[in-house]
Amino acid sequence: MAWFRRSKKSITTELQRKDIPDGMWTKCEGCGEIIHRKQLEQQFYTCIKCNYHFRIGSKEYIGFLIDDGTFKEIDKKMRSTDPLDFKDSKHYKDRIKETIRKTELFDAVRTGTGKINRMNVVVGAMDFSFIGGSMGSVVGEKVARAIQKALKFEYPLIIISSSGGARMMEGALSLMQLAKTSARLAQLSDAGIPYISVLTDPTTGGVTASYAMLGDINIAEPGALIGFAGPRVIKQTIGKDLPPGFQRAEFQLDHGFVDVVIHRKEMKETISKLLKLMWK
Repeated sequence: MAWFRRSKKSITTELQRKDIPDGMWTKCEGCGEIIHRKQLEQQFYTCIKCNYHFRIGSKEYIGFLIDDGTFKEIDKKMRSTDPLDFKDSKHYKDRIKETIRKTELFDAVRTGTGKINRMNVVVGAMDFSFIGGSMGSVVGEKVARAIQKALKFEYPLIIISSSGGARMMEGALSLMQLAKTSARLAQLSDAGIPYISVLTDPTTGGVTASYAMLGDINIAEPGALIGFAGPRVIKQTIGKDLPPGFQRAEFQLDHGFVDVVIHRKEMKETISKLLKLMWK
């Protein structure tokens, strides 16, 4: 019965598991698949099993959309002030400082010029990690300046949206950005310069109510939440159950709110083909 007698030494210490460095593996929120970080990057941050599109930052999106070495950022260090001396759980100015330190961004959108398959473009990419991608005075101003640069140089405009809406800490000042960006886009349209809007998860609130839905072509990523108010708020308001997939990209495509739903790995080639058809 020697086999029955356990050694004082624990089995777990004899068969010690090798430590796995933090950040090497990621769990898919769509299907629960465990994906190696390197594989995730190679697949444009999408799950190869269920096609789930992970939220990514502006740096990553610009990295695979714009030709290597061609992106030149503009208005990089523009940052918000605290015009209303706003305070909720903390002072707004302190929240801004903390978020700048954590994200290494100065606000929720990165803008600049670059090339897509050797075609000059002006590009803006929002970043949800900066206070939920909310649109305040800085986001509105940077988007407006990007549109102005597209007008000046006659470059097509591409904006990738990812936002929870207008920034409540700036009150009416944030709402003014809807009118300002929409007016600039009207000028771009009058000049006949193409504007392609890319909607990622989530694109909601004031951003949806302004430049995100004003593209000559509105492209959505699979499964992206796109709408003004969130599904929970709508359900509580109307007191009825919502249809399956309500406000998701595929639902919006079926109801005419977006023109096409494109997998992220096909985004660059799709935009390139559209620009060749739309632009001289």
